[in-house]
Amino acid sequence: MVKSKSAFIVYGVHKDGLKDPDGNLFIDESIINKAKEALKNEGISLVEEDLIVATKKEAKDVLLPLAKDDSIDTLVLFTGTWVWAAHMIGAIREFAKTGKGIVVWTHDGSQGWRPVGGLVLSAALNEVGIKHKFVYGGTSDGEAAKRVANYCKASALKKSMELTTLRAFGGRGMGQTCGVADPSQWMRTFGIDIDSRDTYELVEIAKNIPQSKVDEVCDWIDSNFTTKVERIECNFRSIRLYLALKELKERDGFDYYTIQSFPGMGDYYAATCFAQSMMLNDGVPTATLSDFNTCLTSIMIMGLSKDPIYYGDLQHVDKAKGEIKIIGDGAVPPCLANEAGVSLAGHGIPTEGEAGGLSIDLVCKSGKGVLARVSRVNGEFKIALARCEVVQPDPDELEARRHECGIPFWPHAFVNVEGDVGALVENWNNEYGCLGYGEDLYEQIIEFGNIMGIEVIAF
Repeated sequence: MVKSKSAFIVYGVHKDGLKDPDGNLFIDESIINKAKEALKNEGISLVEEDLIVATKKEAKDVLLPLAKDDSIDTLVLFTGTWVWAAHMIGAIREFAKTGKGIVVWTHDGSQGWRPVGGLVLSAALNEVGIKHKFVYGGTSDGEAAKRVANYCKASALKKSMELTTLRAFGGRGMGQTCGVADPSQWMRTFGIDIDSRDTYELVEIAKNIPQSKVDEVCDWIDSNFTTKVERIECNFRSIRLYLALKELKERDGFDYYTIQSFPGMGDYYAATCFAQSMMLNDGVPTATLSDFNTCLTSIMIMGLSKDPIYYGDLQHVDKAKGEIKIIGDGAVPPCLANEAGVSLAGHGIPTEGEAGGLSIDLVCKSGKGVLARVSRVNGEFKIALARCEVVQPDPDELEARRHECGIPFWPHAFVNVEGDVGALVENWNNEYGCLGYGEDLYEQIIEFGNIMGIEVIAF
């Protein structure tokens, strides 16, 4: 989960103890302190500046060093009172060249003439074409601070993608046309380098993983799963593949990866289900079948949520109930299991990976979150997005509900979707449903789309 570090700058010309004709200070320090505290309570780390910015020199002295500080992802310009926008605009323009986020936050209220300072600065940024967010509201209900914080987190996500590497193991899986990538577009849009490799080295490293390391993972499974690992070579290969991915990531320093799975790896060495599950559980965004758009969705959701993503097929859509069943072919982070826990299964489908291997068997825990999917339409990125809640079927019905799909031992999530589920499905661009836990994800993903210039189709 990405952490936002934002610079908090107060601006206004009537400062340094200047009072209005009624004898009140124009700038209310208590409001400033409450705003800072509200953002910290939302998980934002602040770089604070004591100087209240008013002149061109002050704007340069404060903002230009912040532009060079690579640890900062967002500039929060907090309105102290009114301001001459011309004194601010040049330095803000230079800061904006870094691509970091900018938000103008104006606390409501008549005292101090804050609305004037906020509106004139936001309008100046619009006039010059400097992308930013304008938030108007106080700290009493937390709503305005949450909006600012959501923007800061989305800005931090954007920054976290820059100068990163996605390792692509193998080619396109299962003939997926809707998951391919243009590496130049990824670099241009996100700053992510796609480094493509075949799977030969990965398999060779897996074959040479010491049995002692495999045994350690077996012991961990025995302690944390409701079933124990059968000590057979097929299962050992699944574990070795997971350990080989960890070793390669450590050695080569890539940040995320996709893997072909099958045809290929799952046919001649081992199904990737267990390895995918564990890498997601370890916090590494990834995707099966070399589905780059699912991987991009994984990067987005796992950058914003404390829980890893679960991606699986939109296996059944009940328009009347507004329910979607997400069923993945054995790959799911074990930490998402409900109170019944997590167990092991076999891959189970000879036509999709005859080599076999371990897979994960669980029902996803309850919680509110989103269904989200990054896709491309005619070469342009789009994000489909809906609020949802993961629910638990009645225990007496659960077994029958898991048998509805014909493969009861694959991981299930029972998801109630807000809004028109039929319209959602008709605007979905893949068979995978990407499930993220977190009530604030909906707003944060919308902010991310706005920052990136990606259309968000929200339901």
